[in-house]
Amino acid sequence: MAPELSVSYRFLLASVLLFAWCAVRRLPLRFSPREHVWLALFGAGSFGVGYVFVYYAEQHVVSGLVAVGYSASPLLGMLGMRLFFRTPMTRRVAVASILGVAGIVIVFYPELARLQGSAATAKGALFTAISVLIAALGTMVAYRNQRSGVPLWQGMAWGMLYGALSVLAIGLATGKALAFETTPAYMLSLGYLAMLGSIAAFASYLTLLKRIGAARAGYIGVMVPIVALLLSAAFEGFRFHALTWLGIGVSVAGNVLILRTERA
Repeated sequence: MAPELSVSYRFLLASVLLFAWCAVRRLPLRFSPREHVWLALFGAGSFGVGYVFVYYAEQHVVSGLVAVGYSASPLLGMLGMRLFFRTPMTRRVAVASILGVAGIVIVFYPELARLQGSAATAKGALFTAISVLIAALGTMVAYRNQRSGVPLWQGMAWGMLYGALSVLAIGLATGKALAFETTPAYMLSLGYLAMLGSIAAFASYLTLLKRIGAARAGYIGVMVPIVALLLSAAFEGFRFHALTWLGIGVSVAGNVLILRTERA
């Protein structure tokens, strides 16, 4: 399956489930045209275009480079909050963000050391940077929508629909033929990604975003690859080495620091 189509199907299914949930609970789904513009920007950034660029990047470089790119999410979140919402930049968040990036670099150093300075590597790095920036802008739009009173479930339903349509448009524009795989493995993975990887995960993230802000919520960009390594060790036979443990320790230290509450 073409990445564009798989991402589109994933968020289209998630949006259908969310619209059904809103209908059952009789949650209002009508928004003004202006709000729909913001919901479309939110969807394209958080669920559509940014995701496809991750797939593009991993066709050219190892996943470690992509993980390093996304580990900069707290820094980008802090800068974005400062630029768009005038939120103060704290030294503690900056230090914690640097620890997060450093920890992920240490964890994936063996992968990164094998990178060659080729055109493919440069292309993969560019796609990673584009993806991270688009995702960061999507987070800023999500924060703006929350401040404007857009409810969680309705905002996700419309955002995922717009995200699915945006990435489907990219697929069709680049010559991908509409297709669908009906194998049990594909159907089960699609359902898993729609329900747990999309609805549950993003509901949790957007709740964090509202409660603790973009910089601190963005630390999931550091913790996700660590959780992935733990799952890989459990199911794929990944073996931890000294750099893995060191990097995890540094990243977790940053996590503890960024989640500490300020003393009065």
